[in-house]
Amino acid sequence: VQLQASGGGLVQAGGSLRLSCAASGRSFSSYTMGWFRQAPGKEREFVAAVSWSGEDTYYADFVKGRFTISRDNAKNTVYLQMNSLKPEDTAVYYCAARQPGWTEYDQWGQGTQVTVSS
Repeated sequence: VQLQASGGGLVQAGGSLRLSCAASGRSFSSYTMGWFRQAPGKEREFVAAVSWSGEDTYYADFVKGRFTISRDNAKNTVYLQMNSLKPEDTAVYYCAARQPGWTEYDQWGQGTQVTVSS
């Protein structure tokens, strides 16, 4: 599966953005999908994930209550709604796919820049 992330931009602290990740390939609906981010000088970190059905979601503690991950398998798209953004959320955000039964994400999108100004 190939992934294309979009929706990043510049927003003031307290604002919102919605990231989208469009996937190609017929197997999208069987993949667990995740969002990760990498800030300058820092390692990439997990943000959120959603199971193949969309029923199960997982979040890093630092985004709980602010970010929501969802997916639309009919559109081959996964979303990350980001509310109450903080300057420390500034990073390049990547979407990733994990095959059924795998423990690692093996397909990655190109990333989209999110910049939150104070």
